[in-house]
Amino acid sequence: MKRYIFTLLFGIFIAAGFAHAQADTSLLYLRFPIVPTFKLINIADSSIFTKQSLKKNKATIIIIFSPTCENCVEETKELKEKITLFKKAQIVMVSPLDFNYLKGFYNENNIAQFPVITMGQDPSYFLGTFYKVRSLPSIFVYNKKGNLVKAFIGSTPVKEIAGALK
Repeated sequence: MKRYIFTLLFGIFIAAGFAHAQADTSLLYLRFPIVPTFKLINIADSSIFTKQSLKKNKATIIIIFSPTCENCVEETKELKEKITLFKKAQIVMVSPLDFNYLKGFYNENNIAQFPVITMGQDPSYFLGTFYKVRSLPSIFVYNKKGNLVKAFIGSTPVKEIAGALK
């Protein structure tokens, strides 16, 4: 009888361990709610842009996007129209697509005219994997201390994104 109970309890512990391992699908950006370390190719000048390139004591908004995504194009347009809402922030727009394709998007949208925006290529798709991106655009807002404030998945009104900075 003791052997039966021991076997039963052992089986329950093993099953619970497997269930816990399978259920632990928490998102990295929630487990580590700070601006992640990253390495991008800056579309403006082909230089390397990293977390260390970010301005200190300034809120950061990371936008994972694609120039082929209609919602992303509209989000970019609205962002440019309401850029004054982000004068105390820095925006990093990131895509894994081909550099030359991104450069075309950068030029067509006159991103150089908006100093608060840095556009970068993430050739290894590190940030997409870190954030487990499933929908575009995906937007992650960090306060000036680098702590995650809010994540927006999919099209989001720019005023709502700006509201997360307060």
